[in-house]
Amino acid sequence: MLFSTDDIVTLFPNTQGAVREQIPIHQVTTDSRVPMKYSLFIPLKGDKFNGHEFLDQAISNGAIAAIWDKNEPIPRFVPTDFPIFFVDNTLHALQQLANDYRKKIDPTVIGVTGSNGKTTTKDIITTVLAKKFRTHQTKGNLNNHIGLPLTILNMPTDTEVLIVEMGMNHFGEIHVLSKIALPDYAVITNIGESHIEYLKTRAGIAKAKAEILDGLSEQGTLYVDGDEPLLEPYLKQINNKSIGFSSESYQIQDTKVTSTGTKFVFENQSYSIPLLGKHHAKNASYAIALANDLGLDYDSIQSGLINIKMTGMRFESLQGMHGSTVINDTYNASPTSVRAAIDVVKEMDFYQKKVLVLGDMFELGDHAKAYHQEVADSITEDIQFVCTIGEYTKEINEKIKKSKPTIKAKHFLDKEELVSYLIPLLDETTLLLLKASRGMKLEEVCKNVVLH
Repeated sequence: MLFSTDDIVTLFPNTQGAVREQIPIHQVTTDSRVPMKYSLFIPLKGDKFNGHEFLDQAISNGAIAAIWDKNEPIPRFVPTDFPIFFVDNTLHALQQLANDYRKKIDPTVIGVTGSNGKTTTKDIITTVLAKKFRTHQTKGNLNNHIGLPLTILNMPTDTEVLIVEMGMNHFGEIHVLSKIALPDYAVITNIGESHIEYLKTRAGIAKAKAEILDGLSEQGTLYVDGDEPLLEPYLKQINNKSIGFSSESYQIQDTKVTSTGTKFVFENQSYSIPLLGKHHAKNASYAIALANDLGLDYDSIQSGLINIKMTGMRFESLQGMHGSTVINDTYNASPTSVRAAIDVVKEMDFYQKKVLVLGDMFELGDHAKAYHQEVADSITEDIQFVCTIGEYTKEINEKIKKSKPTIKAKHFLDKEELVSYLIPLLDETTLLLLKASRGMKLEEVCKNVVLH
């Protein structure tokens, strides 16, 4: 049991039904379609939907109480003893309930944000800290104004460490999330170009990400990308650890990418992770620094790193057709993350044939053409094939054809044609990277070139 209906009355005293009978609530949901026994249903409203229209479905799937917009009519079928809590705004009620529950359970809270790598960093932190603590974390990509409070509200009552991911598109959104979660530790993985369409500049993106400080406890610690000058102003405001490859940071050194992962030295200790790329050494170093501060020993940290449980489609190494290796990194993309992925491929000298499949990067606004062209600059002659698909990746294709004629570059109009081109390229010497923003759905290409 998370709490009872009687507990909710203290927050939302305008009620009807058997609210004071201490009916146990085991789960909280905003989705009427999902079977959840003994759940509290919180219907949300948007421009094109109204969850209040689906209370009957929610009750059929296990809802035993509901928070309700006071301006919405109560359906006639609702029993008179069914607990209902009336509020001005159900979204705000969801967030308020989450904040209250976070305070009640009072775990150590770790908030993770950043332009790239926040889900990977969250996954690494969770796996490492689970070696010592009972942890609960953001599932998948539930990192917004709805997903974060739901993550908190479905936290078991015995949780010791809560790890929440915080995503955003606009100014003010991280502020709201931080005020709900009230982190004890905060991580800003990096500053890239994602959402520059709305935030205008990378400095604007840094400012928006730094809103995670708004809910950070006075004794809290901030961990940031020590290689990013735009984050330096925020280091003066709080206890901090600047982590990176530069000499003034908590240093990451001697990074080496192998066929199975990445080895590196952090603060004079050697570590290895089953993830490919220098950028993953930095993601892992945030987790190491946190684990050190929370009292884990070296063996526990390294054991956690080796057994990382990753969210899918994020630099996922798969067995491809004909003995090839396929890296599925199709969940999201920005210029920074695309360049980082390409750099990893370039470092993997044990593959003779390297193939890039690149789709469009979204939310770049007026910068879209220029940023796609910059990606082309990072592709060197040790990449043999570049396949592009989408509107803006034409810029990559055309620039490579003009400046690097030894690379076989080809642009595709549809995924079927692309798959037909790729399959003959696949053998035991082939490394294939698939990278694009989520909306391109390049996982549809991936499933046709990997073994099942």
